[in-house]
Amino acid sequence: MADCMTNYTDKNIMTDAIETQKFVTGGYNWSANECAHPNIKNVFMDILNEEHCILHDVFDEMHARGWYPTEDAPSAKINEVKTTFTGTQN
Repeated sequence: MADCMTNYTDKNIMTDAIETQKFVTGGYNWSANECAHPNIKNVFMDILNEEHCILHDVFDEMHARGWYPTEDAPSAKINEVKTTFTGTQN
């Protein structure tokens, strides 16, 4: 019989939390996209925003602990993306 009392580290728990939040936000995003009723869509959008805030909180905590490292984008790449998306809005 497998040991059900596995000792999870804080990193294991936080990794599970961030993956769960990614899954949850995907579900609410799909629901909002497919919703035909404006009032219900607004509820989904409110929940989606709350879930994204939770996701970002988990990300911030993991990043602060060095468990979710990110690289700074080069200035040239940032400007390229700005130019690309500014051009598509006009």
